[in-house]
Amino acid sequence: MNTQTSPSPQFYLTAPAPCPYLPGEMERKVFTHLVGPRATEMNDLLTQGGFRRSQNIAYRPACEACRACISVRILVDEFEPGRSFKRVAATNKDVVSTVFPAQPSTEQFSLFRTYLDHRHQEGGMSDMSALDYAIMVEDTHVQTRVIEYRLRAPGDGLGGQPRGELIAVALSDLMSDGLSMVYSFFNPALDKRSLGTMMVLDHVNRAKALGLPHVYLGYWVRGSHKMDYKTRFLPQEHLTNQGWERYIPDPEAAEPPKK
Repeated sequence: MNTQTSPSPQFYLTAPAPCPYLPGEMERKVFTHLVGPRATEMNDLLTQGGFRRSQNIAYRPACEACRACISVRILVDEFEPGRSFKRVAATNKDVVSTVFPAQPSTEQFSLFRTYLDHRHQEGGMSDMSALDYAIMVEDTHVQTRVIEYRLRAPGDGLGGQPRGELIAVALSDLMSDGLSMVYSFFNPALDKRSLGTMMVLDHVNRAKALGLPHVYLGYWVRGSHKMDYKTRFLPQEHLTNQGWERYIPDPEAAEPPKK
Protein backbone atom coordinates (compact mmCIF):
# COMPACT_ATOMS: atom_id res chain seq x y z
CA MET A 1 0.00 0.00 0.00
CA ASN A 2 1.35 3.43 -0.94
CA THR A 3 1.90 5.60 2.14
CA GLN A 4 3.72 8.52 0.55
CA THR A 5 2.34 11.98 1.25
CA SER A 6 0.02 13.73 -1.18
CA PRO A 7 -1.80 17.08 -1.13
CA SER A 8 -4.93 15.37 0.22
CA PRO A 9 -5.11 12.29 2.45
CA GLN A 10 -6.11 9.02 0.84
CA PHE A 11 -8.76 7.06 2.74
CA TYR A 12 -9.26 3.28 2.79
CA LEU A 13 -11.94 0.94 4.15
CA THR A 14 -11.22 -2.22 6.12
CA ALA A 15 -13.02 -5.51 5.56
CA PRO A 16 -15.76 -6.45 8.06
CA ALA A 17 -14.52 -8.02 11.31
CA PRO A 18 -16.17 -9.04 14.61
CA CYS A 19 -16.78 -6.04 16.88
CA PRO A 20 -14.62 -6.20 20.04
CA TYR A 21 -17.21 -4.28 22.09
CA LEU A 22 -20.68 -5.50 21.06
CA PRO A 23 -21.26 -9.25 20.68
CA GLY A 24 -22.80 -10.27 17.40
CA GLU A 25 -21.93 -7.01 15.62
CA MET A 26 -19.45 -6.54 12.77
CA GLU A 27 -17.19 -3.52 12.47
CA ARG A 28 -15.54 -1.68 9.60
CA LYS A 29 -13.17 1.26 9.77
CA VAL A 30 -12.16 4.02 7.40
CA PHE A 31 -8.53 5.03 7.80
CA THR A 32 -5.70 7.12 6.41
CA HIS A 33 -1.97 7.51 7.04
CA LEU A 34 -0.61 10.29 9.27
CA VAL A 35 2.81 10.87 7.77
CA GLY A 36 4.84 13.76 6.44
CA PRO A 37 5.05 17.45 7.37
CA ARG A 38 1.27 17.87 7.61
CA ALA A 39 0.75 14.96 10.02
CA THR A 40 0.20 17.17 13.08
CA GLU A 41 -2.28 19.40 11.27
CA MET A 42 -4.14 16.40 9.87
CA ASN A 43 -4.23 14.70 13.28
CA ASP A 44 -5.87 17.81 14.75
CA LEU A 45 -8.49 18.03 12.01
CA LEU A 46 -9.26 14.32 11.95
CA THR A 47 -9.47 13.99 15.74
CA GLN A 48 -11.86 16.93 15.84
CA GLY A 49 -13.84 15.06 13.18
CA GLY A 50 -14.12 11.86 15.19
CA PHE A 51 -10.99 9.95 14.18
CA ARG A 52 -8.57 8.23 16.54
CA ARG A 53 -4.84 7.69 16.11
CA SER A 54 -3.04 4.35 16.31
CA GLN A 55 0.65 4.59 15.39
CA ASN A 56 0.73 6.44 12.04
CA ILE A 57 -2.89 5.60 11.22
CA ALA A 58 -5.99 7.74 11.82
CA TYR A 59 -9.23 5.74 11.80
CA ARG A 60 -12.90 5.96 12.65
CA PRO A 61 -15.78 3.46 12.62
CA ALA A 62 -17.61 3.01 9.33
CA CYS A 63 -20.06 0.27 10.28
CA GLU A 64 -23.02 -0.18 7.95
CA ALA A 65 -25.84 -0.66 10.48
CA CYS A 66 -24.41 0.45 13.83
CA ARG A 67 -23.70 3.92 15.23
CA ALA A 68 -22.83 2.94 18.80
CA CYS A 69 -19.30 4.44 18.76
CA ILE A 70 -19.46 8.11 19.72
CA SER A 71 -16.47 10.45 20.03
CA VAL A 72 -16.21 12.07 23.47
CA ARG A 73 -14.29 15.10 24.71
CA ILE A 74 -14.25 16.73 28.16
CA LEU A 75 -14.90 20.47 28.45
CA VAL A 76 -11.83 21.36 30.51
CA ASP A 77 -12.72 24.93 31.48
CA GLU A 78 -16.05 23.88 32.99
CA PHE A 79 -14.90 20.66 34.63
CA GLU A 80 -15.20 20.57 38.42
CA PRO A 81 -14.34 17.29 40.17
CA GLY A 82 -17.15 15.85 42.25
CA ARG A 83 -16.82 13.99 45.53
CA SER A 84 -15.79 10.66 43.99
CA PHE A 85 -13.14 12.28 41.80
CA LYS A 86 -11.76 14.17 44.79
CA ARG A 87 -11.46 10.87 46.62
CA VAL A 88 -9.46 9.41 43.73
CA ALA A 89 -7.16 12.44 43.74
CA ALA A 90 -6.65 12.16 47.50
CA THR A 91 -5.95 8.44 47.28
CA ASN A 92 -3.26 9.10 44.67
CA LYS A 93 -1.63 12.15 46.23
CA ASP A 94 1.53 10.04 46.60
CA VAL A 95 1.76 9.57 42.79
CA VAL A 96 4.26 11.57 40.74
CA SER A 97 3.60 12.08 37.01
CA THR A 98 6.37 12.90 34.54
CA VAL A 99 6.21 13.66 30.80
CA PHE A 100 8.75 12.06 28.45
CA PRO A 101 9.28 11.92 24.68
CA ALA A 102 7.55 9.04 22.89
CA GLN A 103 10.17 6.44 23.74
CA PRO A 104 9.44 2.95 25.16
CA SER A 105 11.23 1.31 28.06
CA THR A 106 11.55 -2.23 29.37
CA GLU A 107 9.82 -1.13 32.57
CA GLN A 108 6.87 0.25 30.63
CA PHE A 109 6.54 -2.94 28.59
CA SER A 110 6.60 -5.10 31.73
CA LEU A 111 3.68 -3.11 33.16
CA PHE A 112 1.92 -3.18 29.78
CA ARG A 113 2.14 -6.99 29.64
CA THR A 114 0.85 -7.31 33.20
CA TYR A 115 -2.10 -5.07 32.31
CA LEU A 116 -2.95 -7.04 29.15
CA ASP A 117 -2.61 -10.42 30.87
CA HIS A 118 -5.08 -9.37 33.58
CA ARG A 119 -7.51 -7.14 31.67
CA HIS A 120 -7.41 -8.07 27.97
CA GLN A 121 -6.42 -11.72 27.68
CA GLU A 122 -8.57 -12.25 24.59
CA GLY A 123 -8.27 -8.80 23.00
CA GLY A 124 -6.58 -7.88 19.76
CA MET A 125 -3.50 -6.68 21.65
CA SER A 126 -3.11 -9.76 23.85
CA ASP A 127 -0.11 -11.20 21.98
CA MET A 128 1.86 -7.95 21.58
CA SER A 129 5.63 -8.34 21.95
CA ALA A 130 8.21 -5.84 23.19
CA LEU A 131 8.79 -4.84 19.55
CA ASP A 132 5.06 -4.34 19.00
CA TYR A 133 4.92 -2.11 22.08
CA ALA A 134 7.93 -0.10 20.91
CA ILE A 135 6.26 0.47 17.54
CA MET A 136 3.01 1.53 19.23
CA VAL A 137 4.89 4.23 21.15
CA GLU A 138 7.49 5.36 18.60
CA ASP A 139 5.60 5.13 15.30
CA THR A 140 4.17 8.64 15.38
CA HIS A 141 4.57 11.71 13.20
CA VAL A 142 2.65 13.99 15.58
CA GLN A 143 3.37 15.55 18.97
CA THR A 144 3.14 12.46 21.14
CA ARG A 145 4.33 12.12 24.72
CA VAL A 146 4.54 9.32 27.29
CA ILE A 147 3.38 10.20 30.80
CA GLU A 148 4.67 7.94 33.56
CA TYR A 149 2.98 7.71 36.95
CA ARG A 150 5.12 6.51 39.85
CA LEU A 151 4.68 6.13 43.58
CA ARG A 152 6.62 8.88 45.29
CA ALA A 153 10.01 7.69 46.59
CA PRO A 154 12.32 9.36 49.12
CA GLY A 155 14.18 12.20 47.42
CA ASP A 156 11.66 12.72 44.58
CA GLY A 157 11.25 16.41 43.85
CA LEU A 158 14.83 17.25 44.81
CA GLY A 159 16.12 16.97 41.26
CA GLY A 160 16.41 14.16 38.75
CA GLN A 161 13.71 11.76 37.60
CA PRO A 162 11.29 10.07 40.01
CA ARG A 163 12.52 6.67 41.14
CA GLY A 164 9.43 5.07 42.67
CA GLU A 165 7.46 2.11 41.37
CA LEU A 166 5.89 2.62 37.93
CA ILE A 167 2.14 2.03 38.33
CA ALA A 168 0.57 3.62 35.23
CA VAL A 169 1.45 4.99 31.79
CA ALA A 170 -0.44 7.16 29.30
CA LEU A 171 0.37 7.72 25.63
CA SER A 172 -0.99 11.17 24.73
CA ASP A 173 -1.06 13.52 21.75
CA LEU A 174 -0.70 17.26 22.15
CA MET A 175 -3.17 19.01 19.83
CA SER A 176 -4.01 22.61 19.08
CA ASP A 177 -7.24 22.39 21.08
CA GLY A 178 -6.54 19.74 23.67
CA LEU A 179 -4.90 16.52 24.75
CA SER A 180 -5.90 13.23 23.16
CA MET A 181 -5.52 10.10 25.29
CA VAL A 182 -4.32 7.56 22.74
CA TYR A 183 -3.80 4.63 25.12
CA SER A 184 -3.25 4.09 28.83
CA PHE A 185 -2.53 1.14 31.10
CA PHE A 186 -1.87 0.54 34.77
CA ASN A 187 -1.10 -1.99 37.49
CA PRO A 188 -4.32 -4.05 37.77
CA ALA A 189 -3.43 -5.08 41.33
CA LEU A 190 -4.04 -1.49 42.47
CA ASP A 191 -7.77 -1.41 41.73
CA LYS A 192 -8.57 0.65 44.83
CA ARG A 193 -6.58 3.55 43.43
CA SER A 194 -8.84 3.89 40.32
CA LEU A 195 -5.76 4.58 38.22
CA GLY A 196 -7.69 4.91 34.97
CA THR A 197 -9.74 7.72 36.49
CA MET A 198 -6.62 9.26 38.00
CA MET A 199 -4.98 9.53 34.56
CA VAL A 200 -8.02 11.21 33.03
CA LEU A 201 -8.11 13.73 35.89
CA ASP A 202 -4.40 14.37 35.41
CA HIS A 203 -4.97 15.08 31.72
CA VAL A 204 -7.73 17.54 32.59
CA ASN A 205 -5.35 19.35 34.93
CA ARG A 206 -2.58 19.35 32.33
CA ALA A 207 -4.88 20.66 29.61
CA LYS A 208 -6.11 23.41 31.92
CA ALA A 209 -2.53 24.42 32.74
CA LEU A 210 -1.73 24.59 29.01
CA GLY A 211 -4.83 26.65 28.25
CA LEU A 212 -6.33 23.88 26.11
CA PRO A 213 -10.13 23.49 26.13
CA HIS A 214 -10.53 19.73 25.58
CA VAL A 215 -9.41 16.28 26.62
CA TYR A 216 -10.32 13.72 23.96
CA LEU A 217 -11.24 10.30 25.41
CA GLY A 218 -11.82 8.41 22.19
CA TYR A 219 -15.06 6.47 21.71
CA TRP A 220 -17.86 5.85 24.12
CA VAL A 221 -19.57 2.70 22.85
CA ARG A 222 -23.25 2.81 23.68
CA GLY A 223 -24.21 -0.57 25.15
CA SER A 224 -20.66 -1.55 26.19
CA HIS A 225 -20.38 -1.40 29.99
CA LYS A 226 -16.59 -1.25 29.97
CA MET A 227 -16.81 2.06 28.11
CA ASP A 228 -19.40 3.66 30.39
CA TYR A 229 -16.74 5.22 32.64
CA LYS A 230 -16.11 7.86 29.96
CA THR A 231 -19.51 9.49 30.50
CA ARG A 232 -18.68 10.24 34.15
CA PHE A 233 -16.37 13.14 33.23
CA LEU A 234 -18.84 15.99 32.93
CA PRO A 235 -19.43 18.34 31.28
CA GLN A 236 -18.50 16.77 27.98
CA GLU A 237 -19.41 16.90 24.31
CA HIS A 238 -20.31 14.09 21.93
CA LEU A 239 -19.80 14.25 18.17
CA THR A 240 -23.13 13.93 16.36
CA ASN A 241 -24.27 14.40 12.79
CA GLN A 242 -24.80 18.07 13.71
CA GLY A 243 -21.29 18.46 15.12
CA TRP A 244 -20.08 18.51 18.73
CA GLU A 245 -23.02 18.76 21.13
CA ARG A 246 -23.18 18.92 24.90
CA TYR A 247 -24.01 15.54 26.43
CA ILE A 248 -27.01 15.40 28.78
CA PRO A 249 -26.88 12.25 30.95
CA ASP A 250 -29.96 10.12 31.45
CA PRO A 251 -30.99 10.78 35.08
CA GLU A 252 -32.55 7.31 35.30
CA ALA A 253 -29.43 5.49 34.16
CA ALA A 254 -27.47 3.58 36.74
CA GLU A 255 -24.11 4.97 37.75
CA PRO A 256 -21.49 3.38 35.44
CA PRO A 257 -18.72 1.29 36.96
CA LYS A 258 -15.42 2.90 37.89
CA LYS A 259 -12.33 2.18 35.87
